Amino acid sequence: MKILANDGISKSGVQTLENAGFEVLAVNVAQEQLVSYINQNKVSVLLVRSATKVFKDVIDGCPALKIIGRGGVGMDNIDVDYAKSKGIHVINTPEASSSSVAELVFAHLFSGVRFLHDANRNMPLEGDSNFKKLKNAYAKGIELRGKTLGIIGFGRIGVATARIALGIGMKVIFTDPFLDDATVTVPFFDNRSISFELTSTPLENLLKSADFISLHVPAQKSYLIGKREFGLMKDGVGIVNAARGGILDEVALVDALESGKVAFAGLDVYESEPIPEIRILMHPDISLSPHIGAATEEAQDRIGMELASQIIELYK
Repeated sequence: MKILANDGISKSGVQTLENAGFEVLAVNVAQEQLVSYINQNKVSVLLVRSATKVFKDVIDGCPALKIIGRGGVGMDNIDVDYAKSKGIHVINTPEASSSSVAELVFAHLFSGVRFLHDANRNMPLEGDSNFKKLKNAYAKGIELRGKTLGIIGFGRIGVATARIALGIGMKVIFTDPFLDDATVTVPFFDNRSISFELTSTPLENLLKSADFISLHVPAQKSYLIGKREFGLMKDGVGIVNAARGGILDEVALVDALESGKVAFAGLDVYESEPIPEIRILMHPDISLSPHIGAATEEAQDRIGMELASQIIELYK
């Protein structure tokens, strides 16, 4: 039984699958060559992350496919319903990368409130000649502790983000159309933990109340955050999008940054990915990363093992 891990898989995942009798093809096949490769190599299981698209054309073109696996949470690059209608199992790893994405959110938040994203651009250029000037320019940072983080979308990653926020002393509010209340347990190193009872608030109230906002929703048909939503936010708000490009209107974001409504933004995903707009890439008030939310060694190991476990279980 052959498995094509088209967007990569951890060594532990490969080893586990091979020990169970599967042959793993850990190669990257271009989208336009995917169907022919799968058919020529008699692939039964296709594993992808966010890069490879598995829509109707691939599903119809590969009648031997038995399983489609997504290494991650979001399934918007797979036509899940159509695949299932063809008798194909569709699996994903909803918990494996939650902590990694949440930590990246806070990397952007910490960077934003202390201007590290901009300081790291300017220190190599002017650190030796204008040290005092740069020191003064970046001397008005603020602390996250005691501030309010608004989380839009309270699935696994939203909850993981809340845990970090609560752990550093932030107030957390959230909005989620599918959830009214939530218990968030924050674990500590010595097996202690503390639980918080949170209640969902309407989106409009969150936008008006939050000092910082983090987006954790799947791909949308239209902008979730646009000109109107920015207008409702506090002056000087910080916003992070490590979810999906296209849920945040980047033109409206730049306007809000220029007006001072938004103090800074952190972006891991982009509307025009994989070619982000130059205005976004060059803006001094945007902290940037290249869609690496789940790209930690720990997350990739968990993803590989979780996919392997599900595949082995399905073939028992």
